[in-house]
Amino acid sequence: MRRPTETAGRATPKRLAARNREGGGRGRDALVACDRLVRIFRAEGVEVQALQGLDLLVEPGELTAVVGASGSGKSTLLNILAGLDTPSAGSAEVAGNDLGTMDAAARLRYRREAIGFVRQQASHNLLPYLTAAQNVALPMRLAGGRTPRRQRAGRVRDLLDLLGAGHCHDRVPGRMSGGERQRTAIAVGLANAPALLLADEPTGELDSRAADEVLTALRTVNEQLGTTVLIVTHDASVSSAVRRTVAIRDGRTSFEVLRRATVDDRGDEVVVAQEYVTVDRAGRLQLPEGFAERLSIRDRARVALQPDHITVHRDDSRDQGDR
Repeated sequence: MRRPTETAGRATPKRLAARNREGGGRGRDALVACDRLVRIFRAEGVEVQALQGLDLLVEPGELTAVVGASGSGKSTLLNILAGLDTPSAGSAEVAGNDLGTMDAAARLRYRREAIGFVRQQASHNLLPYLTAAQNVALPMRLAGGRTPRRQRAGRVRDLLDLLGAGHCHDRVPGRMSGGERQRTAIAVGLANAPALLLADEPTGELDSRAADEVLTALRTVNEQLGTTVLIVTHDASVSSAVRRTVAIRDGRTSFEVLRRATVDDRGDEVVVAQEYVTVDRAGRLQLPEGFAERLSIRDRARVALQPDHITVHRDDSRDQGDR
């Protein structure tokens, strides 16, 4: 099976996250860079701050899951990265595109060329009267000369084959299973070779078998095409199956889990997960959910600087003062 043909004239990012951390280190060449991102909604005189200074870096080629409770801000973040919403303050960049300053024409071009977007509801991803092949070809037609006409049919077939949906080439969505529709939707999102593929709860309406097939398809896209993939999900089986999971709480990134494969003493391959709290530029961090409750840490904690780490303890001084 051939790899999908590359889109002709694909632009490289003009600048990758110019405001990333000074000097070297993680984030210097980030594809996605959110810096103190704020989004405020106003309704009937009431302000709701959905994002409260969120920082996020995603480097090229990463497969990342974003998780969080309802109201945490993860859907707002996704809409901003998809070019469907704009920041109230702070900044967000994707592949050199400043999402806070683009005009309407630039925003439309960004959605057509720089990103792919797979939604949870199949009806929002595919036109019901078009076949799988026609749905995948449509973004290429809308993008004009980005993919020469003589190359479109080959790219359509290559993408569907890569995602295990080649047999759906001539089927309309109504003749596909839920998993087949989502895999076809991924092919649609990849049609114009975007720098970033966004997936909003891509397995939310699927049974476990179809969900596994869709997750495998997203891994294939990431590994074989090198596409950066960002998945927003509440599905623990999805978030635990990727190398990096970022948790959002109260409109800020709270903690991350990084996973790596290693070999144990018996020679078996195992996955090791390490949890990290996120520290923003002001030095603020959130304890992982459940930590504070387990140690009865409430409004303040006692900290102490050690040679190579910081200790956090429950504040017992108030209890002693009550005696």
